[in-house]
Amino acid sequence: MKDFVVAAQLYTLRDYMKTPEDIRKSLKKVSEMGYTAVQISGLGKIDPVELKEITDEYGLKICATHISPEAIANEFDRVVKEHKLWDCKYVGIGGMPAAYRGSEEGCIAFAKEFSVHAKKLADEGLQFIYHNHRFEFEKFNGRTMMDILFEESAPEFGFEIDTYWVQSGGASPVEWIYKVDGRMQVIHFKDMGVKNNEQIMTPIGRGNLPWKEIFEACKKTAVEWAPVEQDHCYDECPFDCLKESLDFCNKMMKE
Repeated sequence: MKDFVVAAQLYTLRDYMKTPEDIRKSLKKVSEMGYTAVQISGLGKIDPVELKEITDEYGLKICATHISPEAIANEFDRVVKEHKLWDCKYVGIGGMPAAYRGSEEGCIAFAKEFSVHAKKLADEGLQFIYHNHRFEFEKFNGRTMMDILFEESAPEFGFEIDTYWVQSGGASPVEWIYKVDGRMQVIHFKDMGVKNNEQIMTPIGRGNLPWKEIFEACKKTAVEWAPVEQDHCYDECPFDCLKESLDFCNKMMKE
């Protein structure tokens, strides 16, 4: 078994990342918490060179990104240039565009089209990764959309399993970690709790997901990076939530 690195998914801090000055202040806080890596997502406008300078200053590795599918399809050269500038191998998208959803045919078309983009990224030394939500667990002719993506895409089409959304979709995060072994180097750690009979997102370790088994599965597979994401912190400070998550993950890593 091998260890992986827990990172901060910056979408969690999107309300504090709107300007270059905000980004600098927030990344300083992330570094002071003890994080050594971040995933870029939800940032306001900032020059890519300046972003690299800030992350370097605070000792933060850009381990992965979330960008728009349209950017990969229509601005491929810029995407490659920025990721190489950032020394970031993993080029992620946050989900499937709505135009492809709702049918088996659309899902297959997406898998085929983005397999082509994934192969082009691989030729540049980069890795395409797909982040799921709950809708991918809708079934068509006996297969979930996640099954279709896995079965109809090329090996270069990588995955970024989101533990919360897999669980929310009625599937097992642990089983999916093993299923995509070899095609997933980046995983989203997100916990699920229950409040007033509703599913809620919580800091890692405060909810109900089987973290011992999740950590074991990640260590036994090809996972290299585990960005912590909490889309909604409700009435809590997102920085405090990220710190609580990191403290729990550091404890789990030692077990």
